[in-house]
Amino acid sequence: MTANPPDAIRPVPPQETDATLHFTGPATFGRIPRLDQVDTADIAVVGVPFDAGVSYRPGARFGANAVREASRQLRPYNPAMDVYPFHYAQVADAGDITANPHNIDMAVESIEAGTDALLSTGAQLMTLGGDHTIALPLLRSVARRHGPVALLHFDAHLDTWDSHFGAQYTHGTPFRRAVEESLLDTSALSHVGTRGSLYSKEDLDEDTKLGFGIVTAADVMRRGVDEVVQQLKERIGKRPLYISVDIDVLDPAHAPGTGTPEAGGLTSRELLEIVRGLADCYLVSADLVEVAPAYDHAEITSVAASHTAYELITLMSRQIALFRWVEENKPS
Repeated sequence: MTANPPDAIRPVPPQETDATLHFTGPATFGRIPRLDQVDTADIAVVGVPFDAGVSYRPGARFGANAVREASRQLRPYNPAMDVYPFHYAQVADAGDITANPHNIDMAVESIEAGTDALLSTGAQLMTLGGDHTIALPLLRSVARRHGPVALLHFDAHLDTWDSHFGAQYTHGTPFRRAVEESLLDTSALSHVGTRGSLYSKEDLDEDTKLGFGIVTAADVMRRGVDEVVQQLKERIGKRPLYISVDIDVLDPAHAPGTGTPEAGGLTSRELLEIVRGLADCYLVSADLVEVAPAYDHAEITSVAASHTAYELITLMSRQIALFRWVEENKPS
């Protein structure tokens, strides 16, 4: 993949000149056009301002717009990947999916319906939460389109608990529900960055029974990014992949603005490098959740989140361009 965009693709990119003032104008993600300003989108950035599923500090309902604001400084060329992500594919900001803040069941239904509507246009999604409850309806929609998907879950926590105070749908349960509903390929499930105390050793035993492999934050530190990436790629293979990033996978030094922080996490550099290492994987959609700006000094968390979303968009944009090039150059 070269740095120059393919001739066949003519998306509407962000308006970027030497005189661009990044702190002015509408706060779409990376200053990309709105969905209603383009004919069609290959990748839709969508917010889900919902946080009624949290178990500790609330506030992630404001996360999507905080990430959008922090993304103002993102520029068109990604040197780490040698890609122009907003030129290789049409990326557009689809605004927010409205979710009932008073009723989790109704919220899950509306998020699923909104996701279905966006995916039906052929777009892939970069979803900005919101708390991790939203991953379940997102996976329902993605699985309808692609079948059971491989899952790469960046998080300090397992999020495979059965319930919390009797509630089946919370930010700590989405991936147990997803396994139970056969939304995931259980031969290709991985947690990355887990750490901290648990209720019981049985939490780990039950997680293993669901099919998850675990790369702890300490594993990343001891083994290094390259070895971890190789392990993840071997587990994922060529399957359709969904990536879910809870920003609390980062150490509180790198992401204080989140609802359930845990000491000893990844650095932002480690997270970005792991994501970049997955360039050959078939990423079909992704989410980034749990940014709670009320606890975020100097946009530390939302800046890290915006850069992570940018790298995920880059992966999707790069593969979309490659698929198009292959189709256009097939022997007639």
